[in-house]
Amino acid sequence: MDLYCDRQYIDVDFSHVEFSEGELRNCTFTRCRFRSAYMEEVWTSGCQFIDCDFTGASLNASLHTSSAFTNCRFNGANLFVAKFEECKMVGSDFTEAYMDGITILGGDWSYTNLRFRNLSRQTLRNVRFVEADLYECNLEKANLRDADLTRAHLGKVKLSGADLRGAVMDGVDFKSFDIKGARLDEFQAVAFARSYGAKID
Repeated sequence: MDLYCDRQYIDVDFSHVEFSEGELRNCTFTRCRFRSAYMEEVWTSGCQFIDCDFTGASLNASLHTSSAFTNCRFNGANLFVAKFEECKMVGSDFTEAYMDGITILGGDWSYTNLRFRNLSRQTLRNVRFVEADLYECNLEKANLRDADLTRAHLGKVKLSGADLRGAVMDGVDFKSFDIKGARLDEFQAVAFARSYGAKID
């Protein structure tokens, strides 16, 4: 197992490099390229990836704890059964990424592009999705309790069986998605009714 600890890399090209089953601790990668890199079962802890490119990378079964991936590109990356625990993913793009079986425990996924991604049945409790683009995302039967969905783009999102109780939904356009089958708390129900012109006494 390769171990990278307390290292800094700037503008380094790691494309097609073999990282499988490696361990990265407290490393900082700035504007590095991991295009089509082999990162199956890699473990990162306390790392920072800033403006990095993971296009086509294989990250299946990888584990990430308290790491940050800010403004990174995961276009077409394989994240099957990857696990992100208390990670900061702000501004990252997951266009066409394969995310089935992913585990997201807490963390900040604000301003991310998750359009069309499948997050059904996921436990997304307490996750921050402030202004995230979740257009046509599959969130069926997902646990979104106490998540922060402030101004998130939820157009055509699938929410059947999802639990939204306690989630912050300020600035959300309730008319842009079908709420049928989702569990709401009383505050959300009032906000939903008001969005359709109801007067609440």
